[in-house]
Amino acid sequence: MPMESTKNKVPEHIGIILDGNRRFAKRLMMKPWKGHEWGAKKVEKLFNWCKDLGIKEATLYTFSIENFNRPKDEFDFLMKIFKMELKRLMKNEDVMKEGIRVNFIGRICMFNSGLETLMRQVMEKTKDNDRYIVNFAMAYGGRSEVVDATRKIAEQIKEGKLNIDQINEETFKNYLYTADEPDLIIRTGGEKRTSNFLPFQGAYSEWLFLEKTWPEFEKEDLIEAIAEYGRRERRFGK
Repeated sequence: MPMESTKNKVPEHIGIILDGNRRFAKRLMMKPWKGHEWGAKKVEKLFNWCKDLGIKEATLYTFSIENFNRPKDEFDFLMKIFKMELKRLMKNEDVMKEGIRVNFIGRICMFNSGLETLMRQVMEKTKDNDRYIVNFAMAYGGRSEVVDATRKIAEQIKEGKLNIDQINEETFKNYLYTADEPDLIIRTGGEKRTSNFLPFQGAYSEWLFLEKTWPEFEKEDLIEAIAEYGRRERRFGK
């Protein structure tokens, strides 16, 4: 479908569950974790696609808390990729030129100190950029996010900085890792479940489940996802 017919309903903020890297590699008779290399390259392309299509913010489910239990070889390979990509982000002049703010949301203290430091350096370097936003959900879990937000609120009440009568959905949202709500969430890889991704922010998001694995995802798939989003009527429970 041509973009002209849906341009007025392009989502401002999309979420993507980047699923299927290992299955893609297995299909090619390679080590399962090699698929993460292709997945990382596809994320880089996604930045340009979002810019071309008018999407201002993307939240990517990159690494869950449960993923820390992956086999050691795969885990070590992933950490190597993360470190390499973070260093590339630090050196990428286009990130600053294009005004891209990069956030890492989740319990990033669970990573080794070197990776955590790199994440914080990237966030510090890009914090004033305001044209585009990319949120990488790392060491992320939706339930953990709600628990962490509740703890912060409890501490504020204990210290007398917040009155319990002030707590409502809007207040609670401000204590989450990110308050922004995706208009559309896409899951690749064929699974049809939300897997603990943005349970609060995504309560009224439109969901789209694709059979293609993440390394197979192309710009045309994103265009069709936007077209499908444009055909839906968002009711927000009304």
